[in-house]
Amino acid sequence: MDTDKGFDAIYADCRNCSNCLRTILEKSRPRALPLASSPAVNLIAAQKTAIQAAKAAGKLMLANWHAPKRVKAVEVHDIKLELDVRCQKLIEKTLRQAYPETPMLGEEGDSGDVNAEYRWVVDPIDGTVNYYFGIPHAAVSIALQKRDEGRVTGDENRGARQTWKYVTCHASHVTVLGVIYGPFTSELWTTVRGGPTLLNGRAVRVSNCSKVEESVIAMGFSKSRENLQKSLPFLNRISSRARKIRIMGSAALELAYVASGRLDAYIERTINLWDVAAGALLVENAGGEFFTLPAPDGKLRMCADNGKLRKKLQVGSLLK
Repeated sequence: MDTDKGFDAIYADCRNCSNCLRTILEKSRPRALPLASSPAVNLIAAQKTAIQAAKAAGKLMLANWHAPKRVKAVEVHDIKLELDVRCQKLIEKTLRQAYPETPMLGEEGDSGDVNAEYRWVVDPIDGTVNYYFGIPHAAVSIALQKRDEGRVTGDENRGARQTWKYVTCHASHVTVLGVIYGPFTSELWTTVRGGPTLLNGRAVRVSNCSKVEESVIAMGFSKSRENLQKSLPFLNRISSRARKIRIMGSAALELAYVASGRLDAYIERTINLWDVAAGALLVENAGGEFFTLPAPDGKLRMCADNGKLRKKLQVGSLLK
């Protein structure tokens, strides 16, 4: 099979064969493509580079797991580590070796013009507070986003492009590639636009749960007083309806768990783009729904679910 074909063409030839897709992933070689000016990106090659970067950062996380943590900043409800910066620099170095002209939007700072046609979106350690306190629930999240001109121009009549439903998280860009790596469990979630969601090379799907009383729901709590005041009443209401509520502290892993059917939904009133850019596409390609609304300061309100629960969860008042 020709791995230099675009992914859409490859996937059309082999729509239901995850074994073939794994073969493509293994044989693809990353090439130094100037993504910002490339009319057709080889997503398989770009994905291989992103996997390499995510695993390198995960290895660094594990190497420092039992070492004293150097705190860069302490906020009321958050902690920033010097290791966050080191992991992001390592990711950037790896990505730039293959794609030197592609900018990066990251939790620990941006590089290049993040409004370019293509950009990487990176969270080097999603779940830093967990990591700091010795809780092994944290991950590396890397997404590749492409400018969606239909969104930029406000054109609502895009014909066949309307089937490209990946509204993944931003007013001007959509995610075309997502990688999440959990170093503590050696779990790697990958997906590209139009393809399946894979966990360590095997296709996964969202759950089939359609009843709130049988569901397991994850929630995240943003730091502001307003968000807590909005979120706590919803938590009180939904906890009496759902089978279980989980507050786990890593948006990337929570989205990966929804995509894998481990969770039925994940809800957060205010969140950053880098937290969800990769995971949202995992959910969508696994058959789920990523519902998002804009929030102040470029943040997002979100509900990710298996496509059968969001309306029943009645998240409207929470996400206002």
